[in-house]
Order: sequence, then C-alpha cells, then structure tokens
Amino acid sequence: MQQMIQIRRTNSKNADFVALVASLDAELSERDGADHAFYDQFNKIEGLKYTVVLYDDLIPAGCGAIKAFSPKTMEIKRMFVRPNNRGKGFASRILAALEEWAVELQCKRCILETGKRQPEAIQLYQNRGYQRIPNYGQYAGIENSLCFEKKLKFR
Repeated sequence: MQQMIQIRRTNSKNADFVALVASLDAELSERDGADHAFYDQFNKIEGLKYTVVLYDDLIPAGCGAIKAFSPKTMEIKRMFVRPNNRGKGFASRILAALEEWAVELQCKRCILETGKRQPEAIQLYQNRGYQRIPNYGQYAGIENSLCFEKKLKFR
C-alpha cells in the first residue's frame, strides 16, 4: 500500500502544529542548553498566519511556518520533522511548500536563522539553495546563530 503524504496549510491555532512545535522546543532545549531561553523568545507562535503541517498517512509528521519580515521577505520559522520521520525528504517538502506560499504572497526572498548545533538543518538549507548571509536583527553578533537567504523565483 502506498504511503499518503499531505501538506496542509493552516495557522498557529492548529492543534497538530502546536503539538509539533512543542516537540521541536523540547528538542531545541536539549541541543541549545543554556542558550535556549535566548532563542525561545523569538520563536513564539501566537498569531502566525502561514503555517504548514505535513501528514504521513494522516499522522502529523512535520511542520514549518513563514512570517513577514519586510514587505517582500518572509522568514522561515518553526521547521521540524519528528525524529521517527526523518530521512524521508519531509523537511524538503515542507520547505518547498513554504517557499511556494511566499511566492504566492509576492515575496522575493526567504530568510532564516538556525543554530550551529543543528547540522542537519544547515545541510537542508544549503541543499535547497540557501546562501549564508550576515546575521540579521536579533541574531546579529550571536555566535551560535547562522543566517541564510534564498531568492525566490516567480513562476
């Protein structure tokens, strides 16, 4: 029987999105240690209008969000795939869905921040065409933060 993958657009009130973000925060708390409180303040999900949840046979397996950063730029936020669903290309699918949504919203680029302690995320973003940029906004001068951007192509 073939696996059914579905990506659903939603917002930060979606219960599956909220549950996935709770799992993400628990994992980041372990990875980031003492730095977690600093990063956590920038990752609140209330009011996010553009979130996606990836379902694997109707079970929530991953999520992501975009948030307006400037008039033509969206910031990628809250990217996560449950550990037992990793290695299946789900993160790439979530990222592609977010980029597609950003294009529909007339954005020209996506930016994001990830941590040096997240080598899998760094690899994903580089594989999907993201280029390293100077740390922006609240991440400027933060040694464990890496920032990236991707210029979006309109179809």
